[in-house]
Amino acid sequence: MYSKKVTFKNRQGQILTGEIDLPIDKKPLSYALFAHFFTGNKNFTAVRNISRALTQNQIAVMRFDFTGLGKSEGKFEDTNFTSNVDDLISAAIYLTENHSAPKIMIGHSLGGAAAIYAADAINSIETVATIAAPSSPSHVEHLFSEHIDEIELDGEATFDIGGRKFTIKKQFLEDIHTKNLPKILRDLRKPILVFHSPQDKIVEVKNAREIYSAAHHPKSFISLDGANHLLTNKQDSFYVGKVISSWANRYVNPDDAEELSTDKSVVVRVGREKYTTEIVARSHAILVDEPKKYGGKDAGMSPYELLLASLGSCTAITLRMYADRKKWDLREVKVHLEHFKQHAKDSKDCSSDSNTKIDVFVREIKLKGNLTEEQKQRLLQIANKCPVHKTLENTIEIKTRLRA
Repeated sequence: MYSKKVTFKNRQGQILTGEIDLPIDKKPLSYALFAHFFTGNKNFTAVRNISRALTQNQIAVMRFDFTGLGKSEGKFEDTNFTSNVDDLISAAIYLTENHSAPKIMIGHSLGGAAAIYAADAINSIETVATIAAPSSPSHVEHLFSEHIDEIELDGEATFDIGGRKFTIKKQFLEDIHTKNLPKILRDLRKPILVFHSPQDKIVEVKNAREIYSAAHHPKSFISLDGANHLLTNKQDSFYVGKVISSWANRYVNPDDAEELSTDKSVVVRVGREKYTTEIVARSHAILVDEPKKYGGKDAGMSPYELLLASLGSCTAITLRMYADRKKWDLREVKVHLEHFKQHAKDSKDCSSDSNTKIDVFVREIKLKGNLTEEQKQRLLQIANKCPVHKTLENTIEIKTRLRA
């Protein structure tokens, strides 16, 4: 996944900050717009995990901080549900003018309700996915129910939500009570996918039933059994992203989407874009390329740099494991590496052919921590026992065949 930082203006002229997550070849088939949960931000772990899963299926995602949250300008206490919807519309305008009009709208919690409203106002949106969304924006009142009287009397109240202080004004309450989400759903006429956990203690699952009942077909419901409201379990958020990407492609990319996957350990794909190469292992994707001086686009590490990275990361992990078992005070490991070829005559173990060259890997290890000299030397010995090191020094046989 490749991420690009962006800024755009809302209707009040304030600067909102966001990121656009792109597939590793930077050629998305479509764009999605993500609305985060109440008082959240674009960098919440579940948001990033869902976005990563979508980019692996060639769907770009724009996630941003609503006005007054994260790194966006404005004051949170001056915002409301309507302003959140307006922010989504402003984000869609930015995408349309600078990239491509968004086709997919995704919203989490109160952001799910805002996503439905925004989808009704944005013509380019073809599908909507909600995650743990309330069936009425006024549901959010339960987060500050004991302060409602204070807000009504004094015009505002400041209190903690999730360990952070927020101020809610009377205009916020008035705004959410004017919103009729079921009516919007009855008029929406766009495919909708509803995710909800039966165990959600923040927004009860009955809200999903009400959203589903009010919406027109095509509509789908996915039960996130065992998940909590914020999808803090990584597997839950990745699952949501994968399901959205498969479901949405039925409507927005019916013929073009081709997910890179394999029944082996790793799959690699290069297209016509010079040497830019996609690599996928499980749910992880990276980009490999050649430097520009060799005809590449320098969009990622080169194959040899990736090989050095494998040796270096395996070394660091091995030392970390060993020190943990020994309960040594190893605080940080840095591994500096380089690779070059050396004439075989410089090695006593190579063949007699003077034109032969061998591959040489230089690995310099820096250790931080309260370690004795004896412990450092032992860790140096352990470095040579890391699995990738052993593989590189072993006799290797590579079998190659065509795949049907």
